[in-house]
Amino acid sequence: MNDFGGLKRRWSFLIWVLLVACCCLAQDNYRFRVVSYNVENLFDYQHDDLKNDYEFLPDAARHWDYQKYRKKLDDLGRVIIATGEWTPPALVGLCEVENEHCLTDLTEHSVLKEAGYRYIMTNSPDQRGIDVALLYQHEVFKPLTVKTYRVPPFTKQKNATRDILHVTGELPNHSLLDVLVCHLPSRSGGEKESEPYRLLAAGVLRQAVDSIMEVRNKAQVVIMGDFNDYYNNRSVAEVLGAKPVTTLKTDKQQLYHLLAAKEAAMKDYGSYRYRGEWDSLDHIIVNGRLLRQKGAFHIQPSDDAFWVKADVFIADFLLEDDDRYGGKMPFRTYSGMKYKGGYSDHLPIYADFILKY
Repeated sequence: MNDFGGLKRRWSFLIWVLLVACCCLAQDNYRFRVVSYNVENLFDYQHDDLKNDYEFLPDAARHWDYQKYRKKLDDLGRVIIATGEWTPPALVGLCEVENEHCLTDLTEHSVLKEAGYRYIMTNSPDQRGIDVALLYQHEVFKPLTVKTYRVPPFTKQKNATRDILHVTGELPNHSLLDVLVCHLPSRSGGEKESEPYRLLAAGVLRQAVDSIMEVRNKAQVVIMGDFNDYYNNRSVAEVLGAKPVTTLKTDKQQLYHLLAAKEAAMKDYGSYRYRGEWDSLDHIIVNGRLLRQKGAFHIQPSDDAFWVKADVFIADFLLEDDDRYGGKMPFRTYSGMKYKGGYSDHLPIYADFILKY
């Protein structure tokens, strides 16, 4: 009996060791999803003295009120969870957020409250009263430093634009990740007429990236946001110098656009639709180090012809019929001053990274 009991204990211990080992192996690689999303005017329904938010008040032309605001929060929460494939993305860069009150309500008082997000946002001099923000899962990204880069007005006639948000965080493998969230100046007044301001903003962003890579020998950089330009416009292709991904054998210091190759190759593809044409104003850009598969944190390779796991999140509930041009378009909150009750005029984009513990 004693021998049998000892054998039984040894087998039990062996089984326990195997189970622990399997659990550890299962958790060794973590899918680290990064999402960028322009949420189309996330304003609360009360006046903020520091913001030009008058059109988003109950007695204004839009008749923005508590019920519409609460619906918007819950809708955005559902989109974020759905974009993570029902697992909250590790990082979510947001554009067009009015203030911290909106982010508190989004993270603590909407359907997103169980996801455990924390947030960081800018406090820009933007005349429309909107900012950029970063939602993050604290278990996999612990902010160490926060910086903002101000883009000076291009001329006296140009309104101030959004600050660029820069968060340096520690990953569970103790490496550092630098995340920059931006919303470059709009195309108001015309694409060509407004382009110099975006070039100026892209230059500020490029200087920030250069300073990161100068200070850190093994810099890991993710840039995301609404650039109000396409991947082949000068701000992205020339000033930032972001190249399409054509191989995973890359220059560590070079910047690479994760969706450019797909956007160039595919028709009717993008995160934004203008006059019946799909394209992307939203981008995720990384430095070459994050494309190298030997690193403890790197982009997830793709089985398709575009090398990396990055895409526009397209779901039926985010689309509606385009009555003017045909086909589908993003189901937005407003069309002009007409309330439609949708989500945003942009679709989210995402990229998957592998985090090795």
